[in-house]
Amino acid sequence: MTDQQLTTRAKVERSMTRRRRAEMRFRAYGVMSIAFGLLCLVVLFSNILGQGLSTFRQTVLEVNLHIDGDALGISRQSSEAEISAADYETLLKNFMREKAGATSRDDRRLAGTLVSVGAPWQIRDAVLANTDVIGDHLRLEIIMDDDVDQWYKHDRDIGQPGRLKDNQIKWLESWIADGSLHTRFNTTFFVNGDSREPELAGIRGAIAGSLLTMLVTFLLSFPIGVAAAIYLEEFAPRNRMTEIVEININNLAAVPSITFGLLGLAIFIGLFGVARSTPLVGGLVLTLMTLPTIIISGRAAIKAVPPSIREAALGLGASRMQMVFHHVLPLALPGMLTGTIIGMAQALGETAPLLMVGMIAFVVDVPNFISDPATVLPVQIFLWSDSPERAFTERTSGAIIVLLAFLIVMNTAAVWLRRRLERRW
Repeated sequence: MTDQQLTTRAKVERSMTRRRRAEMRFRAYGVMSIAFGLLCLVVLFSNILGQGLSTFRQTVLEVNLHIDGDALGISRQSSEAEISAADYETLLKNFMREKAGATSRDDRRLAGTLVSVGAPWQIRDAVLANTDVIGDHLRLEIIMDDDVDQWYKHDRDIGQPGRLKDNQIKWLESWIADGSLHTRFNTTFFVNGDSREPELAGIRGAIAGSLLTMLVTFLLSFPIGVAAAIYLEEFAPRNRMTEIVEININNLAAVPSITFGLLGLAIFIGLFGVARSTPLVGGLVLTLMTLPTIIISGRAAIKAVPPSIREAALGLGASRMQMVFHHVLPLALPGMLTGTIIGMAQALGETAPLLMVGMIAFVVDVPNFISDPATVLPVQIFLWSDSPERAFTERTSGAIIVLLAFLIVMNTAAVWLRRRLERRW
């Protein structure tokens, strides 16, 4: 082997060594990027779970309350209106003062503030459910104030008083010792609507609003998106106008979501007079935002159908319409449904466009129809995150956990549906 051949071989080996090192560095950078992304997700979810899991536990006081009919001015024969109008607040305050053994004026006031402002309604509902307790004793788990709830679940373990006074902590410690003060599963968080009081605030209204809004979005976006995808892929002529439409659809998929909110505010509310803060207007806005995703995924699903299916259908005498709706569409439908579910999951987590159409309103009642005032889960999270009370921070994280659960379920359903229904060629 000549010297020139040895020199050339050495150069090639050095070049190959550099290439292998560059490839190894590139792989290392990729692994590091993935690891960093996973680390960020772990930190994010750990923070959310650490703050939010305690939301699903609520501090309550187990009481054996004497329902004094004479003091309340009611009897077992009283009407529902009379029982509802009785002064349960005074009854509860007197009970709390006696249970705490409060004698001074300040102590009596402090004892009355340990329970939630919604506790008298708990007693009223229990009495209405069973009027036989009038004149007898009622065993009930009374919801405690949010300051007590935060102290019991967080501050007590680290020896911090939170916002409670020394006498209040002494009473609470004695009730913990006798087992009357404890935590239970927070059903209030799932059965109540929004409230100014953190211990009474729930996500039922937001979930109902989200479901109604998603229903409107699905009923509008799916048929329109599928029809548009079929037309553009199978029937539209290939000319400049079609290219402009396709380019605009692709561009709309990347438009910031708040732009759709401004569009909905100008058209649906300003022009057509649709009521603000309703699932109807929210669904219309999210339909505009979701349509590009459904159309793009629908066209991709139609393109994935082998040309032989079309040729076989046409060869057997089927019309173009029959070929599309009897053969192509059934095979493309799994991909279309997958794209629709992913688009709906994206819409479920949107906040900005709904803020523009007034769904930021404080809504306590649970909506029953698409024209009722409502809010949605992401907007509810936004409202709670802006509240100064410490307990709302906990409920914000709890609502985020519920929203993430919905999103995971929807994306899992999309993957399962695609694998279940797709056909391999």
